Amino acid sequence: MAAKPVLYSYYRSSCSWRVRIALALKKIDYDYSAVNLIKDGGQQFSEDFKVKNPMCQVPALFIDKVSLTQSVPIMEYLEETRPEPAILPKDPIERAKVRMIVETITGGIQPLQNLQVLKKIGDAGKVEWSRHWIDKGFKALEQVLRETSGKYCFGDHVTMADACLVPQVYNAKRFNVDMEQFPIITRINDDLVLLDAFQVSDPAQQPDCPPQ
Repeated sequence: MAAKPVLYSYYRSSCSWRVRIALALKKIDYDYSAVNLIKDGGQQFSEDFKVKNPMCQVPALFIDKVSLTQSVPIMEYLEETRPEPAILPKDPIERAKVRMIVETITGGIQPLQNLQVLKKIGDAGKVEWSRHWIDKGFKALEQVLRETSGKYCFGDHVTMADACLVPQVYNAKRFNVDMEQFPIITRINDDLVLLDAFQVSDPAQQPDCPPQ
């Protein structure tokens, strides 16, 4: 019997959250191993965790006897090895458009306001910095979604793009971005967070989430 997958995750990490959503959508049971990004200077910098991910980042997923890092390749692997239910369309052009949305979020928005970047910015400027880059990225994303969206980011089927959108909206709200500017993003997010896979993946439902 294959070993049960293990996800090394932090409850509020956007990148971990995307993978949790993908695992839930595909109904893949896994064990959760918490990596506290703040405690004791960050458990991701421990020698033990560096073996799992030399970049000292979450997530890392141990599955099928291999350890995988970086959220988008992990989701792509899950799609290739466990194709049902699909989180990418079959048509190559449609797949490219979903990946375009994914990259807009994971390459153009989220890295500019992740924990390591904000530490360099410092407490005094991190909210303004984050708000600026999320606002800029969401303006572009809103324009893209005018053409691609149905009920969700791409048509009426949940895709990898949706798994990336919800964590980014969460961060936008944390940094007080004016979401009234982005009615399409807001509408899609409001529909997605009602789905079971998104509810069980929410930070508040994770075992390492502090008491509210």
